[in-house]
Amino acid sequence: MTLVVTPWSPAAGEDLLDLLPADERLILPALQAVQQGFGYVPKEAVALIAVALNVSVADVHGVLTYYHELRTTAPAPITLAICVAEACQATGSRELVAHVGANLAPVGGRSDDGQVDVVEVFCLGNCALGPAALINERLVGRLTTKALESALADARAAL
Repeated sequence: MTLVVTPWSPAAGEDLLDLLPADERLILPALQAVQQGFGYVPKEAVALIAVALNVSVADVHGVLTYYHELRTTAPAPITLAICVAEACQATGSRELVAHVGANLAPVGGRSDDGQVDVVEVFCLGNCALGPAALINERLVGRLTTKALESALADARAAL
């Protein structure tokens, strides 16, 4: 599943923040709403949120940088999330991470062509079929390096 996002603009950001219910007019829900709406939290949104919530820019920045789920750059069209929990490690996820790091991008990085973000996750609930990964929210199990390359080629072809 590909997330459909609105292009960032200050006016669009203000409109989005105006839609927040009173009980969600807090820093974390505001940041989450911005990320959901735009795919990431643009640096310009930090000051916008601070003004809208009557808090300091430092407070908003602190929350933004504390939660690793919040991103400050636009996502690549493809996200590869490799499970590195114990069950997947026992079935080969370390080898997948090493292969991806050598051939595509390190964990936390983006491929040279800008098409794939690589992240690690801790348990996808697919332990019996490890190693597992999500490719654009599609769960793939029993991965080998060959199967991973094939799944990534399919994701690229679907762009």
